[in-house]
Amino acid sequence: MSGNADKPLRGRTAIVTGSGQNIGKAIVLALAAAGANVTVNGLRSREKIEAVANEARALGVGALAVLADVGDPGAVGSMVTATVREFGTADIAVSNVAIRPHQPFLEITVDDWQRVVNTNLNAAFYLARAVLPHMVQRRWGRLIHISGRDGFMAKPNRAHNVTCKAALHGLAKAIAVEFGPCGITANTVAPGPTVTERELSNYPDYEAMEKEWIAAMPLKRMATVDDIAAACAYLASDAAGYVTGQLLHLNGGMLMS
Repeated sequence: MSGNADKPLRGRTAIVTGSGQNIGKAIVLALAAAGANVTVNGLRSREKIEAVANEARALGVGALAVLADVGDPGAVGSMVTATVREFGTADIAVSNVAIRPHQPFLEITVDDWQRVVNTNLNAAFYLARAVLPHMVQRRWGRLIHISGRDGFMAKPNRAHNVTCKAALHGLAKAIAVEFGPCGITANTVAPGPTVTERELSNYPDYEAMEKEWIAAMPLKRMATVDDIAAACAYLASDAAGYVTGQLLHLNGGMLMS
């Protein structure tokens, strides 16, 4: 189903985890603007995800708001089932959820490690495992993992997040190889510093950090959430049908390799 020029994702359905705000919300709205029905996901705030779903509906598509813990495989399966029941399909899955605690390596407990790995990495596996049978049946699918600069420019005090962000791309490549013959692609998007709502208590010197980041970028600006969403909309489209197993860095040129 190729859609048309102004709505290239018409007739498709997308699930975006962690989409009540920031990058996830922008991805939902970009996919909806391209014509896809969308499932909006959050963990705690029904109000936030319903608000995003309403914005998507205003763009002329169907939208479902689902509170679900993406670290719980049963909850993820139920979310995918609800999506397919509502829209008849699940064609596009964007794994966006992440938590980013700042902890020195020797202070990371086993419970801390497992909590981050379950949310930042296992959740992508749970989502892929739940949606892939539907994609295989339709011989078309798009999996997109939102990684981050941490996975490729390691930072201190974030070993658990760094590990997960790097591993997400390994998972995408494994899926790309195994499911490519079924018309399914899997790619990774790694945003650099992006203008979002954030908990500044983790960044006591945020203004200085922001200036340092911008100085290191050839484009001399932070990313917007719409920059990230536009890349995801492309990777979700038929136009990207020959792109799979790839890592797309979106950091204004900060990281070149």
